[in-house]
Amino acid sequence: MNFDPPLVSGKLIKRYKRFLADIVLDDGQEITASVPNTGSMLGLTAPGSKVWLSVNNDGKRKYPHALQLVEADGIIVGINTGLPNKLAEEAIKNGLINNLGDYAALKREQKYGQNSRIDILLEDAKLGRAYVEVKNVHLMRKARLAEFPDSITSRGAKHLGELSDMVAQGHRAIMIYLIQRGDCDRFNLCRDLDKVYCEAFDAAMRNGVEAYAIRCQINPQAIVPEKLIPIDEPLSPNQAE
Repeated sequence: MNFDPPLVSGKLIKRYKRFLADIVLDDGQEITASVPNTGSMLGLTAPGSKVWLSVNNDGKRKYPHALQLVEADGIIVGINTGLPNKLAEEAIKNGLINNLGDYAALKREQKYGQNSRIDILLEDAKLGRAYVEVKNVHLMRKARLAEFPDSITSRGAKHLGELSDMVAQGHRAIMIYLIQRGDCDRFNLCRDLDKVYCEAFDAAMRNGVEAYAIRCQINPQAIVPEKLIPIDEPLSPNQAE
């Protein structure tokens, strides 16, 4: 996925109210930007951090600038939680997740479960249905180890339960952890930050839900889904290699 139009750069002054950040652009202009991320962004909000922003000057937005990338510990990290679904689609179409690219049809945001919408629904006359949920990952507390979640997510736990229900109905169900940073070799869960989510993950794996972690390479021009990395958690006994 390329950034078009190109991003502009600056330095972070502060993030506040979760949805806003004050930034000084490279030309010296101080602006307030929207932050398309409802999570804590743990480790990514240090004042003075190098940042990159998209700009939309159509006149309809209160804040034309939107934060997209943050530099942390020398690595560029994507923070926009609106992008992982698109990146996961790219990964599927490029064959990064075994046979998911073989399904004939891909639909977005389809209703399922209890008042929920699945991020990606794959359908095929021979392969049947595959329900794909996507989660954004950008937390790293230990070198080379990506982690999720960075804050409590009751909604995420609910989604794991609904994926289990899809398996019980005879469908395939997949959880994709889309990692918007390129400096990780493994992935695991933050069991110290959200015990309930992790218990829901364990139950989903026992019920046959598959889980995959995809690492991206990122620069100010593009985010590219690169490869699967190992998950350091007990996985579904029927998970495809």
